[in-house]
Amino acid sequence: MNITFRTTPEKRDIKRVMEIVESTKFFYDHEVEIAAELVAERLAHGESTGYYFVFAEVDGVTAAYACFGPITMSKTCFDLYWIATHNDFRGKGIGRQLLEETYKHARNMGCKIIIAETSGLEHYAPTRAFYISNKFDLEATLKNFYDEGDDKLFYTKRIG
Repeated sequence: MNITFRTTPEKRDIKRVMEIVESTKFFYDHEVEIAAELVAERLAHGESTGYYFVFAEVDGVTAAYACFGPITMSKTCFDLYWIATHNDFRGKGIGRQLLEETYKHARNMGCKIIIAETSGLEHYAPTRAFYISNKFDLEATLKNFYDEGDDKLFYTKRIG
């Protein structure tokens, strides 16, 4: 399996990001649309959006992507807005390699701490396990943030 990475979004990525996010079966329709909108916004307005991407390609097919960017009012913290691997490519270590590539680019931009947010619902247990296996720490929990019984969890990783 030949994995390559690129950081420049292309118009075709709007549709592919939707396909990747939909394939995971983790997200609501409006979340899928938001994921694609971030790519479209970056294409339209460039780096001023604060959205940066890393795309993982396997034999020419975009298999996974990450979207990240600096947090306003912080000199060293970045958000990991999205990281998703198409269901057809899961379990092959692509997400871990994508995360390492994302760290590299974020560090070059001054990031020392990267923050990932996710839900506390059981459905998101694989997502939490992914962060934990990649040495993220559970930093904070906001109870009932998304809905009654659906907490927002903040995972952090020191990369600087």
